[in-house]
Amino acid sequence: MTRREILALASTAPAFLNSAYAQPSERINVGFIGVGGMGTSRLQGFLKHADVNPVAVCDLDSTRVDKAVAYVEQQRNMKPRTYKDYRDLLTDKSIDAVCIATPDHWHALPTIQACKAGKDVFVEKPLSYSIGEGRAMLTAAHGANRITQMGNHIHNDLPNYRRVVELVRSGVIGKINRVSVWKTSETKGLGTPADTTPPATLDYDFWLGPAPKRAYNPNRSHFNFRYFWDYSGGMFIDFWCHITDVVYWALDLQAPKFVSASGRRALENDNAETPNYMELQYEYPGGLELVWSINPIGPPGFENWGIGAAFQGSEGTILTNYGEHKVFVKGKEVTDFKRPDQSIENSPGHIREFLNSVKSRQRCTCDVGYAHRLNKGGLLGNLAYRTGRRLQWDDAAEKIIGDKDAQKMVTRSYRKPWKLA
Repeated sequence: MTRREILALASTAPAFLNSAYAQPSERINVGFIGVGGMGTSRLQGFLKHADVNPVAVCDLDSTRVDKAVAYVEQQRNMKPRTYKDYRDLLTDKSIDAVCIATPDHWHALPTIQACKAGKDVFVEKPLSYSIGEGRAMLTAAHGANRITQMGNHIHNDLPNYRRVVELVRSGVIGKINRVSVWKTSETKGLGTPADTTPPATLDYDFWLGPAPKRAYNPNRSHFNFRYFWDYSGGMFIDFWCHITDVVYWALDLQAPKFVSASGRRALENDNAETPNYMELQYEYPGGLELVWSINPIGPPGFENWGIGAAFQGSEGTILTNYGEHKVFVKGKEVTDFKRPDQSIENSPGHIREFLNSVKSRQRCTCDVGYAHRLNKGGLLGNLAYRTGRRLQWDDAAEKIIGDKDAQKMVTRSYRKPWKLA
């Protein structure tokens, strides 16, 4: 067997069998930047693959570093090197790839600098905090010829989206002019704790990084960061890439021409900022309309579907969530339609695909090119909401037309001394 055939076979085998093929020369030295909730999940996912050598972990919270080290020692009987500053980790020439699972406002700089340091990059979704950051990440990755993957795992870890894409492209529901997407949102406030002193285990000023200087509040860091504009874009941007992915994939969408949004945050005992009610309307070239809804209840009739996307065509509707899909004609579900032949191969898994690509140098399905195209639709929606205006987007120039205030938000201003480079 050739080396490539062996690697292909190993990629489809259970982790305990992969060890037979994970010779030292085939192992990938991985550094983990950010080992909190999602970072721990990714660490666990990567360690299911015996050709991953977890040589380093990095976090600004020492308690998280300690837990990650203990987990690696338990699983692999080895002690990884530890770092607080990701830039120090990137100087380690033995590291082949990094997994970046930091808050959103810390996705861009480690990705860009990792690419420049010759590391391949697996970075969590959403790809970037701003559109300008996403463009800089794409430029760095392509300029350094790096393998990249955004952590949009539904794309590859479940086969359902592949079958939906095949159905949509087969024309079974005719011409599609409208897609509705939704996600149920939070129903309880975060509370209103007072500002206080950061815990001694956390380097809070470094955690803020390029974001504005703020007093420490327990709700503004770690998991809840996503509900504050300084660091993320709420539940909407957290799930945009997961749910809208199947729409962009099936219809090969590029960027919208117009975006408008309205909404509010309506929760008691709460100091967060991002909306839990939100309605967004997108107009794409060719006349496609995409409507995105965030609210605590969900759309009428589908309250039991916490997330969903409905492709509305001239001959019927395809309704999907992560794991299943249904076809409706004239309002009634049908099951006796002819399915198209399978044209999209099933994936070996989102992380496995990345590891295979590190070895083969073949691009990943959710690389920064696709990720940037997908992500900027969500970011434009948040800009429309925050400005309260209907925005017109020039995708060739990546600029908002006729709105200087909104255009300033396309790339955020960094707090000194941080720079987008």
